[in-house]
Amino acid sequence: MSLLIKIGQLLLSLSILIILHELGHFIFARIFKTRVEKFYLFFDPWFSLFKVKKGDTEYGIGWLPLGGYVKISGMIDESMDKEAMKQPPQPWEFRVKPAWQRLLIMLGGVMVNLFLGFLIYTFILFTWGERYLPNENLTDGIWVTDSIMHDIGFETGDKIISIDGKKPGNFSGILEDLFYGGEVVVKRNGKDTAFQLPENFAERVIDNDDGKNRGPLIYPRIPFIISEVSGNSINSNAGLEVNDRVIGLDDYPIMYADQVPPLLDSIKGDTIRVLIERMEMDKGQVKSTDTLSLKLQLTENRKMQVAYYGLIGYDVLDRLGVYTFVTKEYGFFPAIPAGFVKAKEKLQSYIRQFKLIFNFDTGAYKGVGGFGSITKLFPPVWDWQSFWGITAFLSLMLAFLNILPIPALDGGHVMFLLYEIITGRKPGDKFMEYAQIVGMFLLLFLLLYANGNDVYKWILHLIGK
Repeated sequence: MSLLIKIGQLLLSLSILIILHELGHFIFARIFKTRVEKFYLFFDPWFSLFKVKKGDTEYGIGWLPLGGYVKISGMIDESMDKEAMKQPPQPWEFRVKPAWQRLLIMLGGVMVNLFLGFLIYTFILFTWGERYLPNENLTDGIWVTDSIMHDIGFETGDKIISIDGKKPGNFSGILEDLFYGGEVVVKRNGKDTAFQLPENFAERVIDNDDGKNRGPLIYPRIPFIISEVSGNSINSNAGLEVNDRVIGLDDYPIMYADQVPPLLDSIKGDTIRVLIERMEMDKGQVKSTDTLSLKLQLTENRKMQVAYYGLIGYDVLDRLGVYTFVTKEYGFFPAIPAGFVKAKEKLQSYIRQFKLIFNFDTGAYKGVGGFGSITKLFPPVWDWQSFWGITAFLSLMLAFLNILPIPALDGGHVMFLLYEIITGRKPGDKFMEYAQIVGMFLLLFLLLYANGNDVYKWILHLIGK
């Protein structure tokens, strides 16, 4: 069911983005009295799922969900309608319009996607505000949850002071900053410790991804809260209950789950006195607490045979008072510039990640993914705040990718139009045909490579490697 919810969110998000992107081309075409023959959500090779004609335009839904398109009269595009280009030019055709009008028609989709990203972020901030965990509020440092992070120099309890000379603000942005390399400075045992991030850090993370949901590489340190006591546990009758929080072992205070294993190893004997904070929950909120002392048995390998919550969500950590989160609320007008700043930061972040892919020493190209990777971005439950946040990011991503100077993309057409405006010479129809073919083959290769990476990871997951 969770997979179906993810797929449903993906299809809705892509449908919104595709329709509005093509609407950008459509609006400018109509402004300049250019005929639009087709307006389609998804592609329709051989047949369409739905179509209706109004005026000169056929509106429809294709069966191949790889994008969408508008077919503009008198333009060499993916339809490769050569016969129409052999006919005498007509006043409603794209090819007879001034270069500056053709440029605006081609930029229409990108402009709409940029504006949409900004608009969505504005309404997200106005509706839900912004809630985040400042890195400086992790007073006892981070929890290292993956051996990769240990290998490059991190330890649980490290307080991250700087990455490549910059002080991190939002804890959630730290992992992304690590992919770009540089020197990391952490405070460890009261002293500053520096180490260099490997250039191929991204490649190491990608190679370790076998398609399983491993979770984050680092996380805020979490309390030891009982999630289950099995009936086969030696402590099944010790009096433990789900949601009990361990706050002490013998005479040692416990704040975080990562403190428990080393303490159990150091304590001698086969029993241990455990101090418990029993929490009474009401609709996810801690209603009251009581402190109890229980005597537990230890196995030969120094285990209590109880399960605890491995990853506690930020909302729960906030309610338990483990960390102090910052909440910014915005009125309508303050949300407008804040939305612009948010969109700008997200777009800059994506461009930075895109550039990383083309530095082959980083190995980041191995992480290029297709529709499967995009689907994973969405949560397994329908959450409108997450949905709109991901949709806003995808809108900005779509704008950037479409403006790349690749024939068959909007950016390819823009590149040739700028050449025409600067030189006063229009590229020939034959040249445009060949450029379109080359661009389509390039896009097909990228599509196969990206989705092939997803399939490869899925196969690794199936065979357990």
